[in-house]
Order: sequence, then structure tokens, then C-alpha cells
Amino acid sequence: QVQLVESGGGLVQPGGSLRLSCAHSGYIFSIAVMGWYRQAPGKQRELVATITGRGRTHYADSMEGRFAISRDNAKNTAYLQMNSLKPEDTAVYYCHQEGSDVWGQGTQVTVSS
Repeated sequence: QVQLVESGGGLVQPGGSLRLSCAHSGYIFSIAVMGWYRQAPGKQRELVATITGRGRTHYADSMEGRFAISRDNAKNTAYLQMNSLKPEDTAVYYCHQEGSDVWGQGTQVTVSS
């Protein structure tokens, strides 16, 4: 059973940056499409971005520009670089293996002064 473990969340001031990591335990990581999602309090979970095994990326309309998804297949890890963070980016961020029911446990990102 594949497991996903996120890390890198925390408290950051508006305008700051964070990089989230998602460690994948399976041997198929290099061909898996990986996604980052987020869920703010009282809101539905929403897509942030996805990345194919070869590095093709897709971003939700409101996410491109400040967020960057990447991966290192040698390390079985996907990343989400978040820049110019705003209070409205506060949410639990989840890693997901697309096309499966595999989700990480989530990592809290709080943007506040």
C-alpha cells in the first residue's frame, strides 16, 4: 500500500514562502501523476496543481504564478513551492496520487502576521 507523507507546513507571515514536500513510499512514483490540493476551514478541498512523471504541470487558474509544483523521481518526492503567501492561502495542504484513493495526512499552512 502506497503511503504519502507531507512535510514543510507551518506559520509564515504574509509575503513569505514555504516549500512543501510529499514523500511517496511506492516503486511506481516515477510514473505516477502527483497532485497538491488544499482545504481551508469551512471550504471544499480544491486542486492546487498536478505534475506528471515526466514533469508536465497543470495549475488551477488561481494558483499559477505564485505556486510551483515539481518532483524528484530519484528521491520519490514531490514538492510545492509557495511564494508571496497571503492569508487566504491558509489551509491544510494534501498530497495525492492521481487516479487512486491515496492521500497524505495533510500539512497545515497558516499565513498570518
